[in-house]
Amino acid sequence: MTAYIIRRVIAALLLLLVVSAVTFAIFFLLPRLGGQTTTQLATQYVGKDANPESIAAVKRNLGFDLPLYEQYWHFIKAIAVGANYKFGPDASVCHAPCFGYSFKSHIEVWPELKSRIPVTLSLAIGAAVIWVVSGVAIGVLSALKRGSVFDRLSMGVALAGVSLPTFFTGMLALGFFQYNWHIWDNVQFVPISDDPFQWAWNLVLPWCSLAFLYSALYARLTRAGMLETMGEDYIRTARAKGLRESRVVAKHGLRAALTPIVTIFGMDFGLLIGGAVITENVFSFKGIGAYAVDGIRDNDLPIVLGVTMVAAFFIIMCSLLVDLLYAAIDPRVRYS
Repeated sequence: MTAYIIRRVIAALLLLLVVSAVTFAIFFLLPRLGGQTTTQLATQYVGKDANPESIAAVKRNLGFDLPLYEQYWHFIKAIAVGANYKFGPDASVCHAPCFGYSFKSHIEVWPELKSRIPVTLSLAIGAAVIWVVSGVAIGVLSALKRGSVFDRLSMGVALAGVSLPTFFTGMLALGFFQYNWHIWDNVQFVPISDDPFQWAWNLVLPWCSLAFLYSALYARLTRAGMLETMGEDYIRTARAKGLRESRVVAKHGLRAALTPIVTIFGMDFGLLIGGAVITENVFSFKGIGAYAVDGIRDNDLPIVLGVTMVAAFFIIMCSLLVDLLYAAIDPRVRYS
């Protein structure tokens, strides 16, 4: 097991390096291949009305006149140890980990991201708990009661959940529960350290709006997996041995059906930590996704670059956890 974990950690670190190279190529190499000059590329980082002095400072700070391999080295080095940017007699420091520096607002990207991560984490973790518990439970019950009224009704609701986009369910929830019924009059993020009850209460609507789509997907997936698993020979053997039905379902049926659930959950959760863009904007939460939208709207490329790197890190880490969970769920993985 230890050797397996070491192999997966090394593979994750290598993948992070590959992601950083691809991200660097998207933001620095592809524009040049498209015909942009270093001056045009620097102009995008400082704004349309930038003066020649600020453009020259950005070119010097980002090393646009250096070979690409040197630029990439400075890019990786800045993440590890930080970077210094000079603007005439003034200088700005981007502390490690330096995931970008906004030359428009002269603000480091990482401190802003760090202040927004708790918002996105709170949204993602709460919604993930709801959709996994409800989706898997409904999927298992639907498979065990195949063809019943509960099965047909739950799969109909799941089909509706898959069909309805998150922005629609979020706006619908705000319309009814905030504006019409005044149950949630002021939905805004409150740090859990300030007031745990208010933190959870204000996140109920975002959690449910986000979990509705995912729980529908997980219910359908769990039902399909359980129907396939419960028809296997080893399930009939377990029943023939006289095992309780609850043990057959939980240990032999559900455990085998969890493998695809774990795979999809790792990717979904990693993407959400990288920014629940639609939900954060619907409920006006200042999370990572909303920060990315602000960077795109303002054409502030360092912000987009920093969010991309942080989101990629979370997705890769969640993929690593999925690999480790595989080894815990299925012992055959440890010996493969």
